Amino acid sequence: MRKIKKGDQVVVLTGKDKGKRGAVISVSADDRIIVEGVNLVRKHQRPIPMRGVNGGIIEKAMPIHRSNVALYNPAINKADKVGFRLLADGRKVRYFKSTNEVIDV
Repeated sequence: MRKIKKGDQVVVLTGKDKGKRGAVISVSADDRIIVEGVNLVRKHQRPIPMRGVNGGIIEKAMPIHRSNVALYNPAINKADKVGFRLLADGRKVRYFKSTNEVIDV
C-alpha cells in the first residue's frame, strides 16, 4: 500500500513549485507522481498530420518524486505525515499522524 494514491490532494514541499497544492493525476512504479498544475514545462510539439496532431508550443505536467510532496490535511489546512493502521475488521488504512484521522474509509 502506498502513502500517496491517485486523486489525493498533495502539497509540494521543495522545488520551484514549493507550497502549491494539487490533485495527483498518476503514480508510476518508480516513485514518481504527476500533480495537476505543478512542474509544468513548455514543449515544442512537431505537427504529425497522419495522426492529426497540431504543432506548436504546449504546456505539459512533468513527474516529480514522491518524497517532494506530502498529503494535504483539510482539518489543519497543512501538509501532514501519513501512517498505516489495521482496523478491527482487518483492513489496512491510512491515517494522518497529527490528528489520528483515518483517510481511507
